[in-house]
Amino acid sequence: MAVDPLPFVEDVAGGYAVGITQAVYFVVAFLAVYFAGRLVVQPLFTRVLRRRNLDEHARKPLKKVLSGGIVFIAVSVAFGFAQFGDFLTALATIAAAATLAVGFALQDVIANFVAGVFIYTDEPFRIGDWIEWDGNSGVVEDISLRVTRVRTFDNELLTVPNSSLTDGVVKNPVAKDRLRLQFLFGIGYDDDIDRATEVIVEEAEAHDGILDDPGVTVRLTELGDSHVGLKSRFWIADPSRADFVKVHGEYVQAVKERFDEEGIDIPYPVQTLDGDVEVAVTGDAVTDHLDA
Repeated sequence: MAVDPLPFVEDVAGGYAVGITQAVYFVVAFLAVYFAGRLVVQPLFTRVLRRRNLDEHARKPLKKVLSGGIVFIAVSVAFGFAQFGDFLTALATIAAAATLAVGFALQDVIANFVAGVFIYTDEPFRIGDWIEWDGNSGVVEDISLRVTRVRTFDNELLTVPNSSLTDGVVKNPVAKDRLRLQFLFGIGYDDDIDRATEVIVEEAEAHDGILDDPGVTVRLTELGDSHVGLKSRFWIADPSRADFVKVHGEYVQAVKERFDEEGIDIPYPVQTLDGDVEVAVTGDAVTDHLDA
């Protein structure tokens, strides 16, 4: 019995035609979504980053994440448009299983990555800022999507996971255009409080690094065991550029020298022991000591 090969050839040809058509749909859909993302989404995203005053170092990793997202979305849309349903389902299942496994293995990495994104968007600090956290302090040298590198004042480089800087409290003294500093001056109980206050104010007003507006304020805040505490509060401008540690030290030194000139005492704690001390020595002990 002869078999007509025509139906078989038609099935094969039809299968090839469907496959070629789906491949064309896939390529067209992928290119359309990909170029739409590159030509429309990326420029808008770049504008948003610039409006937030992010520098180029901060924009680069975010742009890479966006580029990867555009490719992923383009592939997903292309699979759906080409009606690769079975393949797309299998791919999604494999991807879900792989994501779950990788997620358990890389929990810390993912947490640091997410924390890095929040640092870029919220801007609690920038490169060049002085920050303090968990008993550490230093100047931020580099911010990536996983770690932040901080140079301490002892010239030590700290590599800090980003999650450590977003889960706790981070102090940024140079975040604003002005910074208030304070120092507690201790004088003796017999010294003139009003005159000491005048000296503290005069030295603050004479220093170029201390602002006149708002002016310095001095308040009596403490009656210690050996001193009267006068707390001085003063402001400096542009703390991100000014060496406010130097300003603080120069101001305190100037007040100390004026106190010496004015005869104002800066007392230190003194402990006085009252009572009698008795030493009892037995006769045998004295005899042994003399024989030795």
